[in-house]
Amino acid sequence: MTISLFSGQGSQYEGMGKDIAESSAQLLKVYETGSAILGRDLKEICFSAPLEELSRTVNSQPAIMATSIICLEAAKEKGFTFEGVAGHSLGEYAAMYASGMVTLEDAFRLIKARAEAMEEATQGTKGAMAAIMKIEPEKVEEVCANAKEYVTAVNYNSPVQTVVAGTPEGIEEVSGIFKEMKARVIPLNVAGAFHSKLMQSAADKFYETAKTITFNAPQCKYYSNVTGGELTDFSDMASLLAKHIVSPVRFTSELAAMSEAGADRFVEFGPGRTLTGLVKKTLKEATALNVENLETLAALFQ
Repeated sequence: MTISLFSGQGSQYEGMGKDIAESSAQLLKVYETGSAILGRDLKEICFSAPLEELSRTVNSQPAIMATSIICLEAAKEKGFTFEGVAGHSLGEYAAMYASGMVTLEDAFRLIKARAEAMEEATQGTKGAMAAIMKIEPEKVEEVCANAKEYVTAVNYNSPVQTVVAGTPEGIEEVSGIFKEMKARVIPLNVAGAFHSKLMQSAADKFYETAKTITFNAPQCKYYSNVTGGELTDFSDMASLLAKHIVSPVRFTSELAAMSEAGADRFVEFGPGRTLTGLVKKTLKEATALNVENLETLAALFQ
């Protein structure tokens, strides 16, 4: 079984998706749709914006989603098929589009509302994140639970990689403890404490847009960060997606569920190879590839 995976925030880089998008007039139309809804030139942001501007939450989220969708559509033009989808954090929005749950226009409406709400929340509440490597998730949770300042595990990426989020003071407090435990601590270049309670104002604001969107039943298996498994109840996606903003990303559990269901081939669409690497670390027997440009697109069919 083949699963399409979609990149999360932080994977952006200058010029991402340019060569693959310019290979087809049809693919360039994705930017036109996004630009009309965002009210600014999405193609210009992806192709020409300096990294600092591209990395702003309000830009990176729609830019990464557009790049992911373009890479998927380019593969589909060449005959690529898949039986399931999953995304990491904002990657879930490209996954919803890929599954047929939302139209391209509604995917951009959702990501515009999400990105704007999250950027606004980071301006009002200071937060930070760090990746903790070479230590089990249970130990990460224990250290966070005993911290004096607010910090919590938010991204379960692999058996030996967990991301924590919280106040800057909380991140500083636990970083010292993790280093004493011989863990590797990597501060993340993000604007806030994503997937933690510090994003509650963003979740509340985003919900107002999400509840106006029509969500269809997906045409393939859809795996959720919030539940850590295949999602089968799509009756209140607006509430689930709002909850997603303040809930941990249970990606390791998702990979286990997909593997148990028979998934043995994973293709990541969008900038970077982060999810490809996580699959390889977690599912040793699985095949994992990424598509982010014409070279990697060609490799998919070799």
